[in-house]
Amino acid sequence: MLLADVVATSRAVAATRSRKAKVAAVAELLRRLLESAPEAAPDPDEVATVVSYVAGSLRQRRTGLGWRSLGSLPPPAAEPSLTVVGVHEAFDAIAALAGPGSQAARAAAVTDLFGRATADEQTWLRGLVTGEVRQGALDALVQEGVAAAGDVPLAAVRRAAMLAGSTVAVAVAALTGGEEALAGFGLQVGRPVLPMLASSATSTAEAMTKVGGPGGEVAIDTKLDGIRIQVHRDGDDVLVATRSLDDITARLPEVVEVARALPARRFVLDGEAIALDAEGRPRPFQETASRTAQASDGRVAVTPYFFDLLHLDGRDLLDSPGTDRLAALESLVPEAHRVARLVTADIAEADAFVAQVLAAGHEGVVVKDLAAAYDAGRRGAAWVKVKPVLTLDLVVLAVEWGSGRRQGQLSNIHLGALDPATGSFVMLGKTFKGMTDEVLAWQTERFLELETSREQHVVHVRPEQVVEIALDGAQRSTRYPGGVALRFARVVRYRDDKRPDEVDTIDAIRALLTGRPAGQA
Repeated sequence: MLLADVVATSRAVAATRSRKAKVAAVAELLRRLLESAPEAAPDPDEVATVVSYVAGSLRQRRTGLGWRSLGSLPPPAAEPSLTVVGVHEAFDAIAALAGPGSQAARAAAVTDLFGRATADEQTWLRGLVTGEVRQGALDALVQEGVAAAGDVPLAAVRRAAMLAGSTVAVAVAALTGGEEALAGFGLQVGRPVLPMLASSATSTAEAMTKVGGPGGEVAIDTKLDGIRIQVHRDGDDVLVATRSLDDITARLPEVVEVARALPARRFVLDGEAIALDAEGRPRPFQETASRTAQASDGRVAVTPYFFDLLHLDGRDLLDSPGTDRLAALESLVPEAHRVARLVTADIAEADAFVAQVLAAGHEGVVVKDLAAAYDAGRRGAAWVKVKPVLTLDLVVLAVEWGSGRRQGQLSNIHLGALDPATGSFVMLGKTFKGMTDEVLAWQTERFLELETSREQHVVHVRPEQVVEIALDGAQRSTRYPGGVALRFARVVRYRDDKRPDEVDTIDAIRALLTGRPAGQA
């Protein structure tokens, strides 16, 4: 398939706000891809690349390229000739360059690749490299397009993607092997799955009613302010993965040690890793995040606490009710490594438990439906978090240079929420509050790395950095395109453990105007 076909589809997707039209455009592109190989199965590598590109992402994690290295490009080609596979191979070669002379070799490779691209293809490829393909074809939309093109149930595509942790891998299976191939994506010990997420409520009583109904019994878990981890053990092999499915096993030997001490050979646990002080109280989140981002130096240890069990010695528990999973968890993990939990239908008892949790220095609780299955990768009403301070996870869209004491530093950040209807981000406002000198120094360096363009004192950045924002509520606004603005927003912390597609939605924030719950865990 020619790259020009993908570029044309990307432009069509970007040109409409209709979710239905976006899905139809993606599906049509994928159908053409299938029809181009009528007598043989489509090339899996080509399918993977087309799906990745139409979702706005390179398949390479790093290429060494940025907006500066793409600032000066050769004259464009008159006619399209680049193929999708050829472009992918070119980026593979660029990503592999390292060592002396690599900078010159990379520049030559860029000149060669972009010199064979038309003007439209050059613009689109630059956006692909810098993360600026603002077409709104996020994973959920691409999954719908895959289901339509492959004539397979959307539910089967979504479930497989959750279990595989990859829409691209699932798209290849769906388009080359159909529903039967999708059924092959089960829970596999050693292959991380996307974690189950939670919605939010403003009070314990509200959360209990939402989860269990009036008078219904629920589980109330302590919400630790740590790093979400998923621990897989297969014999002596242990894998520790983050919520974004990154392998951090080598950084957390203390977690590996706990996993190997448990009385089972094969299991998958969901939990948190957190740094504690000498009195057993949680250290600041930044210390946990810093510790889990690098190998242990022996000075700061993390302790794992688990709250769910997805597999135990040959038995998959994903579809089992919460009562069964929690019983299995208690049989496997000692109390010292389980989150503190209360099972109750009594609101007064629940409020007393929450007070104890907050007094111990934790950030809140998660109220859980005891009858619900583990819905990997999804957020909904089965788990509901309650925190004393309203917070949102948003993405940074741009940053402004500071003045006065902040002269020479990037200060005021522009905040965006996800619009699930279009897959793009909607600006909600700005804030420079809550930033320490250390945060200002860090974010200046970080956002210059993500810079895509400048406009007077504003530095526009790739929408990749997630930030947790505390606020006092939301209000209607004609100033911002979403029709809503945040009240007294301030930075709590930057969340490197979360992806941009995990941030709160504009619909959830609009719900704050009517008092309904918003947010996610």
